[in-house]
Amino acid sequence: MMSKASDNLSKSFPNSKKVYIQGTSESIQVPVREISLTPASGPSGMVENEPLRVYDTSGPYTDSAYEVDIRKGLPPVRSNWYKERDDIEQYAGRMVTPLDNGFRNEVKRVESQQHEFPGVVTEPLRAKSGRNVTQMHYARKGIITPEMEFAAIREGVDPEFVRSEIACGRAILPANINHPELEPMIIGKNFTVKVNANIGNSAVSSSIDEEVEKMTWATRWGADTIMDLSTGKNIHTTREWILRNSPVPVGTVPIYQALEKVAGIAENLTWEIYRDTLIEQAEQGVDYFTIHAGVLLRYIPLTANRLTGIVSRGGSIMAQWCLYHHQENFLYTHFEEICEIMKSYDISFSLGDGLRPGSIADANDEAQFAELDTLGELTELAWKHDVQVMVEGPGHVPMHLVKENVDKQQEICREAPFYTLGPLTTDIAPGYDHITSAIGAAMIAWHGTAMLCYVTPKEHLGLPNKNDVREGVITYKLAAHAADLAKGLPGAQMRDDALSKARFEFRWRDQFNLSLDPERALEYHDETLPAEGAKTAHFCSMCGPKFCSMRISHDIRNTYAEQGMKEKAEEFKKAGSAIYQ
Repeated sequence: MMSKASDNLSKSFPNSKKVYIQGTSESIQVPVREISLTPASGPSGMVENEPLRVYDTSGPYTDSAYEVDIRKGLPPVRSNWYKERDDIEQYAGRMVTPLDNGFRNEVKRVESQQHEFPGVVTEPLRAKSGRNVTQMHYARKGIITPEMEFAAIREGVDPEFVRSEIACGRAILPANINHPELEPMIIGKNFTVKVNANIGNSAVSSSIDEEVEKMTWATRWGADTIMDLSTGKNIHTTREWILRNSPVPVGTVPIYQALEKVAGIAENLTWEIYRDTLIEQAEQGVDYFTIHAGVLLRYIPLTANRLTGIVSRGGSIMAQWCLYHHQENFLYTHFEEICEIMKSYDISFSLGDGLRPGSIADANDEAQFAELDTLGELTELAWKHDVQVMVEGPGHVPMHLVKENVDKQQEICREAPFYTLGPLTTDIAPGYDHITSAIGAAMIAWHGTAMLCYVTPKEHLGLPNKNDVREGVITYKLAAHAADLAKGLPGAQMRDDALSKARFEFRWRDQFNLSLDPERALEYHDETLPAEGAKTAHFCSMCGPKFCSMRISHDIRNTYAEQGMKEKAEEFKKAGSAIYQ
């Protein structure tokens, strides 16, 4: 399976090649995808069309010069950047235990060893005692790191702007020092809207092979980050495979693995088990943690009259723990200790919305906004430690309530990046929730959300497979791009204009290749017009040759252009060169 996956991943996009833009040093090589375009017919012959460069999240997999072998992992492109700093040390790290993978006996542990990542796994890095290695810490000291420069080149902005946005907390650059394979990116409302893809196994479905393939598949189609939400066996090993092969930041919800360590019994969770899980994942290289520290004991009764109660897995786990012990959420009471761990590895907070609405009937209620107030408090506390923060949001929200969510979050959380799941704008479309949520996603991103968590067609129905991941990512890239256009980001419209020009000039191949999903575009076109000659025809099967509006528009232009030239010729004959004086 692994070798087969490697073969599938090495395929580049049609008429595209990987190009690298060098930064201020040779070690900073920023990848973009360059799409070659065909010439167009003009009045004086063929006219060349310049190639178009687009943002690329696929990593080395689509570089024809790179030999894909996911058993070895990706090259550690960042390792020299931070090893040159004097604030980081290498250490032995904690021992991996059978419980880390959800096993409680020796036989199962031995069975699990056959799945271990076979590549080189080095000893972990951490900050030296008393030091802080976060991108926010460097930014606040006025330092532009190689990661910041890399992200700036990707966004087409000045590195100083990236530094200043991170320093004030308006953007984050998630980049654990133990994830050297990462190609740095930035999340913030003043940059391109990003898309996260959730993957991960469950207790009843999927394997390590499938999850690694989903990760590489998602990044191929445009996922800017990945969240591994595994809840089944081999959680630690699955995460290791994903991290060693991921060119994008990887996030997790650590409470899931902590719960597995206590056999799924929420009341048996302890701060010590959770803290150990944080360190385990920090040493592996997880770039951001979803932590449900805002689910406070006093907020839980506010959900009693909801139509759908508490729908966040992490939120429900912590609510159960709080009620059983009648104690405050240990993630809240130990929050500063969590900050100490985060700043030792440069892990970003994704403050979880454990009380998000799970139906439009519950949108914007007292429980949701009470938790948001606490998330605002925790954001400022994390910033005191120079730890990067983004804040998670809903959920299920009808269109007329979407803007209020952004406005409140931006005010309460001091413009920390907002990261939302959709939101779904209606609850009547199981099987189509990638569409119902993309409607809300486009709106909320336009209003200021920095990153969108995708929803697949399987939402509420089952664990998504590889094809569902592709459908979800592309749908959300559309929503994100629509928001970038609405926000007026410089350069956002270049791809739209290039595709529209190709469409008007009947350059069918260029239309396919400029689209977010070239394979789907070609497939749909060829269902009715498969012949090669149809790739240059001045019509498609929708209108046919006589009713194509663009062909008619061409005829009008050509006719009147020719008529105008004839009139000028006659005028010249009568008036001579005086016509131009």
